[in-house]
Amino acid sequence: MDPFQNRRWVIILIILSISFIFVFRLLYIQVINKEWAERASQISSKVENIQPPRGFIYDRNGKLLVGAEKVYDIYILPKAIIETDSSKICKLFNISIEELRSLLHKATSGYNVSYKASVIFESLSKQEHARVSPYLGQIKSVYAKAKTDRGYPYEAAPHLLGYIRRISQKQFQRAMDSGDNFYSKNDFIGITGLEKIYEKELRGQRGNVNYLKDYAGNKVETIDKNPAQPGKDIHTTIDVELQKLGEELMKNKIGSIVAIEPSSGEVLCMVSAPYYKPSLLTGKDFAKAYKNLKRNDSIKPLINRPIYNDRYRPGSIFKLVQALIAMEKGVIDSNTSFICDKSIIGCHNHEQPDNLMKAIKHSCNPYFFHVYKKIILSNHFDNYFEESRKGLKKWEEDVRSFGFGSVLGADIPEEKSGFIPNVQFYDKWYGKKRWAFSTIYSNSIGEGEIGVSPIQMANLAAIIANKGFYYTPHFVKNIDGNQIAKKYRTKHLTCVSEKYFTPVISAMNEVVKSGTGRSAQIDSVEVCGKTGTVENKMFNDHSVFIAFAPKENPKIAIAVYVEYGTWGSKWAAPISSVLMEYYLNRKNSKIGLKKLEIIKEAIILNPKSDFTN
Repeated sequence: MDPFQNRRWVIILIILSISFIFVFRLLYIQVINKEWAERASQISSKVENIQPPRGFIYDRNGKLLVGAEKVYDIYILPKAIIETDSSKICKLFNISIEELRSLLHKATSGYNVSYKASVIFESLSKQEHARVSPYLGQIKSVYAKAKTDRGYPYEAAPHLLGYIRRISQKQFQRAMDSGDNFYSKNDFIGITGLEKIYEKELRGQRGNVNYLKDYAGNKVETIDKNPAQPGKDIHTTIDVELQKLGEELMKNKIGSIVAIEPSSGEVLCMVSAPYYKPSLLTGKDFAKAYKNLKRNDSIKPLINRPIYNDRYRPGSIFKLVQALIAMEKGVIDSNTSFICDKSIIGCHNHEQPDNLMKAIKHSCNPYFFHVYKKIILSNHFDNYFEESRKGLKKWEEDVRSFGFGSVLGADIPEEKSGFIPNVQFYDKWYGKKRWAFSTIYSNSIGEGEIGVSPIQMANLAAIIANKGFYYTPHFVKNIDGNQIAKKYRTKHLTCVSEKYFTPVISAMNEVVKSGTGRSAQIDSVEVCGKTGTVENKMFNDHSVFIAFAPKENPKIAIAVYVEYGTWGSKWAAPISSVLMEYYLNRKNSKIGLKKLEIIKEAIILNPKSDFTN
């Protein structure tokens, strides 16, 4: 008998036994025991988006207006929550179980799903993150992720700059429907101001990294990486020091300031009062701060008055427009004289307006009653009502050439058009052939149904400074050094020839030298201005002033509107002078500083206002 025969069977038996063990083990791992199947499925490749850093915003002199601060979001993965997590989460973040349930409901509803992490606490500061980070490792369903939030070194211009918030489901869907696939559910998006208008430029381009992960979710190997492209930096036209000074002057007041560089249409400052610190609308306390601001309905601090409040009556500053249109039509000239007849329309005592300069200097109401009448009615007409319709139609066209009655097109959201009454409006209000000049004469002095926005008032000052043209007011100087859009470099002409602006400019200079606007005087600077007092039956009248300086080669045009300020020369005019002097000289004189202190201390409010600025 072969002695190796038995050994052969032993070896075969050993091989079969080992094979059986391997087969059984593989069967157990792959079929019977699901744990290993789950682990295998988790060893996979993953693509992770890289959020680009948002672009910064600077003022015209390179000073940082909007930067970035490192903060932390807390994410939760609902699917990964175990029984003991709830109490740990509640204790760590000092919330009730009901609040946690509410957060979990949000994390699993809408476009949120249980198998994807959602943010439950936003924008924790470094200190707040340091407190919770040692304990996050004990809760597998919760983790922190660093991000950059907006920071505001100057805490200025909140209405202009705007704010960003996490994208809503509606905004996300709107972006997807428009073919914009940039956003994920945890991204931030510009909501108001420049943050909204220039969202695509500021947001940058998303990157991604493709890597392998093991069953525990740990990164094993990076396959490829596409870096994110940072958002573009925006250099605005705003002078932040002028902006801060304007906000200081408008403290405890309601109204607005808009200053423009006439030669370019660049907005130098835009103040909406009351205002708030832009940092209020960042971080984890955003919702609370927003509700507090929204709740204050009496003064509406969230409204951007310079562009949104378009039904301000311009008052006497509109007499400048009437004078220019009348001269262009040839119905008056600079030497035209009218008697100041107070029985026609009320006026204050002043020397007789025997020429246009004196009429503007003293803001004579009866004079401009006659000017408007000559614009609307010809000397000879057969039908009073028909002639009034024809005259108003042409007047409306001429007024619109000054940028009134339509949106100027500034690069800021929610700009409104204002209102210039026309034939259709009065036909609807009074009925056809039931109105005439005698019905609408209050338009002659900027009252009646005329409605304008503060940015339109400032644009009027720029038009007169330029002797008949303007550039669309805008807030951005360049984006990463690239030239602004063509529409902001396009000159818009009014219906009035250049030569007719000279007598109006001289008259505005006299207004400040020895007329109603003496409080706007600046030492060694020729200022041209016009006061306005807008009637307000409910409380004090509103104070209005427009101006530009210097008279030759103007560098700044400005409009100030102070609600309940009584009359134009009392508050709006001195506020304008302080700002113009600072912009031109980069400092204020002793007289200017004295004005500044008086204005700062003044509280000018409707007694019904709940002012919390």
